[in-house]
Amino acid sequence: MILFDDSIVSVFRDYGIMLPIAASRAQKIVDHLGEASFSFPGPVLDMKQMTDFLGKTGNVIERSDIERVHSVEYVNALFSDGLLGELLNAYELIDADGKPNRYEPENAVQPLSALFDKILAQCAGSYMSCAAALRAESGHFCYFLAGGNHHARYDTGAGFCLINEIIIAARKLQAEDGIRIVWIIDVDAHKGCGSAELVSFMRNGKGPAPFEKGCNIFTLSIHMAHGWPLDAETLSNSRPGRAPLIPSDVEIPVEQGDESCYISRLEDGLFKLERLSSGVKPDIAIIVDGADPYEYDELLSSALLRLSLKQCVDRDMLIYNFLRERKIPSAWIMAGGYGERAWEPPCHFLKKLH
Repeated sequence: MILFDDSIVSVFRDYGIMLPIAASRAQKIVDHLGEASFSFPGPVLDMKQMTDFLGKTGNVIERSDIERVHSVEYVNALFSDGLLGELLNAYELIDADGKPNRYEPENAVQPLSALFDKILAQCAGSYMSCAAALRAESGHFCYFLAGGNHHARYDTGAGFCLINEIIIAARKLQAEDGIRIVWIIDVDAHKGCGSAELVSFMRNGKGPAPFEKGCNIFTLSIHMAHGWPLDAETLSNSRPGRAPLIPSDVEIPVEQGDESCYISRLEDGLFKLERLSSGVKPDIAIIVDGADPYEYDELLSSALLRLSLKQCVDRDMLIYNFLRERKIPSAWIMAGGYGERAWEPPCHFLKKLH
């Protein structure tokens, strides 16, 4: 099953944000899959069809879902006049000298604050893709063609991420759907630093909602060994016990030039993740399926990891088969991918499932 809805896609240039994110990325995937005449992993549902499929009514994501993950002070800012400042910070739109950075507000056709509605809608999509993956009718598989905000931390946004929808979805599943154990498998080029921090806080009784008895989230992140958020400047300004200094449960940094070892190291990491669960099979795995390790990605900060298209597809097939063999439902979130060819890795993976 695929979740795609063009109405929730963020066209960043509409808000004056000049990031190399192609608004047509998800549509290109759907168009190419349509030409392939495939039977799995279809069908493709929009948000309305997905809410009907799941029997959901009203707002899928409430303020209380965000408060379960982020600090009260931060959530208050998001739902007040403080929103604008938090957006400027999360999307790095103002540099250290107070000047616009990849930001042209004079060319915006939408107020920056309106972006929050898109972010909440994508957060709902991530949660619903998880809920759909738990259903037998979906083949216990759902791919959401949006989302992937894994850098947002306990009390701040970061790395183009305002709220951490991955952890919000996982915690909502645990609070409302009877889910106990969740795996997060993050293959974005950039370390899943916000997710690691939030899980660490919950596991250690910090934050607004520590884990309930029997609940846990285990995180795996395979990412560039250097570059943001592991660049010298970011690390020098980081506080002990905070992102990005907190490791994921399975931390796999990949040095530039070590792409040939990527698949084998990921496979080793998956087995390590399984051992960390102490024989308890997770109820669901959430895959943060970034395409930014792709060799044709156009974001400068992704340049230290360059996988071929075949390596990207092999990566995803490794994860897919690992989970399928263990009968673990999987929800895939499209995540990072920049430039005109970012649609290629997820599209070729989904074609491979036919």
